[in-house]
Amino acid sequence: MIELYETQRAMRNMRKAAMQRGVVAVLDVGTSKIACLVLRFDGTDRLAEAEGIGAMAGQAGFRVIGAATTRSRGVRFGEIEVMQETERAIRTALQAAQKMANIRVDHVIACFSGAQPRSYGLAGAIDLDGETVDEQDVSRVLSACDVPDYGEGREVLHAQPVNFALDHRSGLIDPRGQLGQRLSTDMHMLTVDEIAVQNLAHCVKRCDLELAGLASSAYVAGIASLVEDEQELGAACVDLGGGSAGVSIFMKKHMIYADSVRIGGDHVTGDISMGLQVPTATAERIKTFYGGVVATGMDDREMIEIGGDTGDYEHDRRTASRAELIGIMRPRVEEILEEVRARLDAAGFEHLPSQQIVLTGGGSQIPGLDGLASRILGQQVRLGRPLRVHGLPQAATGPGFASAVGMCLFAANPQDEWWDFEIPVDRYPARSLRRAVKWFKDNW
Repeated sequence: MIELYETQRAMRNMRKAAMQRGVVAVLDVGTSKIACLVLRFDGTDRLAEAEGIGAMAGQAGFRVIGAATTRSRGVRFGEIEVMQETERAIRTALQAAQKMANIRVDHVIACFSGAQPRSYGLAGAIDLDGETVDEQDVSRVLSACDVPDYGEGREVLHAQPVNFALDHRSGLIDPRGQLGQRLSTDMHMLTVDEIAVQNLAHCVKRCDLELAGLASSAYVAGIASLVEDEQELGAACVDLGGGSAGVSIFMKKHMIYADSVRIGGDHVTGDISMGLQVPTATAERIKTFYGGVVATGMDDREMIEIGGDTGDYEHDRRTASRAELIGIMRPRVEEILEEVRARLDAAGFEHLPSQQIVLTGGGSQIPGLDGLASRILGQQVRLGRPLRVHGLPQAATGPGFASAVGMCLFAANPQDEWWDFEIPVDRYPARSLRRAVKWFKDNW
């Protein structure tokens, strides 16, 4: 845990250094596309003054000066599968974005969707030495949280304090400077597969870039797509990507749960490809232009030219009705939504005061999806587009760019995490000593 703490702190410091230099790149490594945005920071001084726990991302602090996207290669289920291919794709997107921005970028903040995220809720409490709560007390109470045994080969990606309580007053966002005797906190911890993170870090390094931050795309898509009231009252964001669907739940402007479903839009394309016996590229085109999930009486009569270039005249002149296409797509889309429903039930989403669900990501653009989703997930479903940020080109304002835009907000003004506070000195030796004693007991 200490080693991880140090790497996260190093990345946070790198992000600050990049912001001081005024430019940083944001990379969304997805299964179907890799998007790269170059940000220029203009209000760094203003941000430094206003840094507080859980501060909402400042809209005026940065401007997008370069944007590019390319087809993703070598990525499956949101995880890197073929290193060289992914490296080439990242280089392509980055070079195009740098060319547009007319500036060279050394630091990059990346997000990814796979790696089987798991959420944990931790609690910790301490008695205060002085009257007022200071920075050191916050770090002590965060360190007092009992970290569960999350298993071998897992790594902590986010560890955010979501609530502070001082004596009997709960629901505090920032307790610093307040008076009290006993401080307690609730922390949300998200762990992911270690190998997936290491692969991504290695791939970024191979592109001659410094990694200045990592985030789960379910989390950043929620930051971008949920409006402030939804983040405050409680809402779920479902980011329907190509290889996986990310689920995140927000409450009091903090993420309290995240998970992902390993099915996405590419699986729908695969079904069309097999059902109509066409190449994947053709299936993708048919899905984009004619796809849907709700059939009407007209769809039996609307014929789609399948086309092809096999050389067999009869085979290439085939047509299929739109009703057939919907019949192929709907079961897979229902399966994705059922899986999402299971994740939300496991998180206890029905107990939240607000039951709002926001669908975003490229897969949310299937016509009629909101109607189907409201039947499967619950009544209040809406389609979400990312918030407007300065300088973002029109082509990058669609739901497919929710993660990339969320990364901009995350980079400009991230919520405080455990590593933003100095680890108390007494925790260093105690923890290593305890670990040594445990090892001794286990092995002798």
